[in-house]
Amino acid sequence: MILFLYNVALLLALVLAAPWWLWQMTTTQKYREGLRERLGGVPKRLSGRVLDAGTGHSVSSPSGRRVAKPVIWLHAVSVGEVLAVSRLVAELDAGLPAYQVVISTTTRTGQALARERFGAGRVFYCPLDLPWAVAAYLKALKPAMLVLAETEFWPNLLSGCFRRGIDVVAVNARISDRSWPRYRQLRGLWLPFLSRLTAVLAQSETDARRLRTLGCAEGRVTVIGNLKFDVRAGEEAAATRSLRELAGGLRFVVAGSTLEGEEAMLLAAWPELLKADSKLAMVLAPRHPERFGAVSELLDRSGVSWRKRSSVGNASPGNTSLGNTSLGNTSPGNTSLGTTSVAAGEIVLLDSIGELASVYSLASVAFVGGSLVAAGGHNPLEPAQFGVPVVMGEHYANFRAIVEAMRGREAIAITTPGELVATVASLLRDQGVAKELGERGRKVFEEQAGATAKTVTAIGEILKGRGAA
Repeated sequence: MILFLYNVALLLALVLAAPWWLWQMTTTQKYREGLRERLGGVPKRLSGRVLDAGTGHSVSSPSGRRVAKPVIWLHAVSVGEVLAVSRLVAELDAGLPAYQVVISTTTRTGQALARERFGAGRVFYCPLDLPWAVAAYLKALKPAMLVLAETEFWPNLLSGCFRRGIDVVAVNARISDRSWPRYRQLRGLWLPFLSRLTAVLAQSETDARRLRTLGCAEGRVTVIGNLKFDVRAGEEAAATRSLRELAGGLRFVVAGSTLEGEEAMLLAAWPELLKADSKLAMVLAPRHPERFGAVSELLDRSGVSWRKRSSVGNASPGNTSLGNTSLGNTSPGNTSLGTTSVAAGEIVLLDSIGELASVYSLASVAFVGGSLVAAGGHNPLEPAQFGVPVVMGEHYANFRAIVEAMRGREAIAITTPGELVATVASLLRDQGVAKELGERGRKVFEEQAGATAKTVTAIGEILKGRGAA
């Protein structure tokens, strides 16, 4: 009955919202991309075949026949979840070679990063939670297991798996402080679905307690830890190499995953930070790619010298910024950063995806955004893994367990908008204190690692218990 009422409500919402969606699809590329896949059009590279992870080609046996490897379907919503499961996918590939891991995402940016990380041949857009769309993928993939990163619970997807006897495992599971009241109010909706999950691998005891309250079976919830403690920057990004070569003797403040309002705070603080260290440059990395244009305009209005990571064409007449330079390959009409040194006081706008984690390694001080505004913060472990001193605002509910672990070890500096300048400037001035702070952060990162290995073991034991491994 609950599923029936959910589908009625979903259908009604789709009908009422249809004019808005049609307009968005007509005017905005990101709403058109992957639409066929989202509506149940299974890509031919996935339908009825087992694929090589990197090439997307069918895997054959020595006899020439196609190999029917069972599938593990892993769903990661967007960039943050893709980054979190990157090492998990690699460990599943290595530890469970009898299986083919395929990965779905919801967002366009997550899709782009997943294709880059895992190979386009096994990455696809997750179907909308419509009965026919979900059924098409379950029929084509016939997964032995569905693995959901964090708490991507969708009633039709879960119900479809349960009817077919497919194991469903939630990994890196959490219920954020912001989401908890809404989940609790809808406990009656979630109970029939969450009670049937095969296993729930929670980030923390708080998350485990909340998930049990919502209906997850007591014996199926285990605290594994946070996969993001195991996320390590892989190959050095091109942006990192270029910035290192062009910086000379400069030091960097790297401000990552910033949200609206935070860039303005950082620009207001910039003249004061330059007083603390005149040989300083800043890398500014907005969280959402759709805001790159707005942040560019903000930088133009600020009057500071700045440039983009990407090639953007010639600067407008009279524009004294370095907005027409590039950290990437030279193209007609652009000046490559390969021939232009980064100047003291300059800001580099990192308008790319997937490079921030590596660029953090250059920082003398890192600011992790989404935390000076009430947005829940982002992952401080990305810079901490390099021993970089980390500064965050007071809004870190999305990463509470990580931040509290770091605070308990005096491995992170928490600040307010009013104290931002003083906090960052003090770390720039006192390099000894900054180094100690960074090293404590690195130790927290290293000591908390291990969730990936535990997750792979748990998944392997479930598959073995079903006689599939």
